[in-house]
Amino acid sequence: MEVVNSEIKEKINIREIYRYLGYGTGMPDDDIQSLVKEVTAHLVNTIKPKNIYKIYDCSTTESGVTLISDKTLFFESRNLAFNLAQCCRVVLLAATLGIEADKLLQRYEVLNMAKAAIIQACGAACIEAYCNILQEKICEACSSEGDRLYLRPRFSPGYGDLPLQAQKTIFAELECTKRMGLTLTDSLLMYPTKSVTAFIGLTANPQSCHIDKCETCNNIGCSFRGGV
Repeated sequence: MEVVNSEIKEKINIREIYRYLGYGTGMPDDDIQSLVKEVTAHLVNTIKPKNIYKIYDCSTTESGVTLISDKTLFFESRNLAFNLAQCCRVVLLAATLGIEADKLLQRYEVLNMAKAAIIQACGAACIEAYCNILQEKICEACSSEGDRLYLRPRFSPGYGDLPLQAQKTIFAELECTKRMGLTLTDSLLMYPTKSVTAFIGLTANPQSCHIDKCETCNNIGCSFRGGV
């Protein structure tokens, strides 16, 4: 799925960068705001984002999720099963900003530690924006094949009771290292560091919680509330 850097720039949440920097709901001073804009622009102009995804039929039980395509994959996790309940299809996604983001961070760590701290926050917001764009495009493509589908929030290994060990299965299934140069460390962390693997549920049940999740949703009667 192709996404150009200008699309990512438009979707980056600057307030999220401030939050990552420790400002909470407050605003930094003008100098920090200017520095964030400068570093964000540098990052967006530098990265070479890549992604791989595959779509599966799925079934859930109380204890886990089975993905069905040319092969069958099972992930044991009550939290993941709850997140994907009522979903007819599931997307396995791997996305990265590329090694260029890590090189830029290393450069800033030598030249300017303030910018190094900001690049970490900008990178987190940037990969989030990239994944948000990807899932919207994937959902739109799937919906065009038939009935309208809606997105569930992304769910990644290490969240809830889904162990990081699931990374090995995802990497093997999507051929992340061969196809996009994404690797796993011995501690199951990803390199390049600004990378994400995730499950994304597609459901026929209308909802809009896939970006801000339950915190900003007004549907207090939703059956998904309180599951994770």
